[in-house]
Amino acid sequence: MPKKTVRKKHVPQRTCVGCRDVLPKKRLIRLVKTPSGIQIDPSGKMSGRGAYLHERRSCWERGIKGALAHALKTELTSEDRQILLEFMVDLPDDTQDHEEHDHD
Repeated sequence: MPKKTVRKKHVPQRTCVGCRDVLPKKRLIRLVKTPSGIQIDPSGKMSGRGAYLHERRSCWERGIKGALAHALKTELTSEDRQILLEFMVDLPDDTQDHEEHDHD
């Protein structure tokens, strides 16, 4: 009888533009450059140039300072910044996530 080979499912990896950590795509939040500005893409399927950030304030702060604009090859408008800052307010503090992150 032939042996059955078990294939591991490929897990897409992405880099957080805030901290440069590489993680599974599903653990990061995708942002997309669209003609109308930067949009948060919860589905991860919107068309357009995308970049990824952790669900952590520190990564979003670094992203807003310039890493996100660089990754998306655009300038962030004041409207873009406002949308990102409003989303960032509800994100968890880093203290919890760093403990989890250290064990990854």
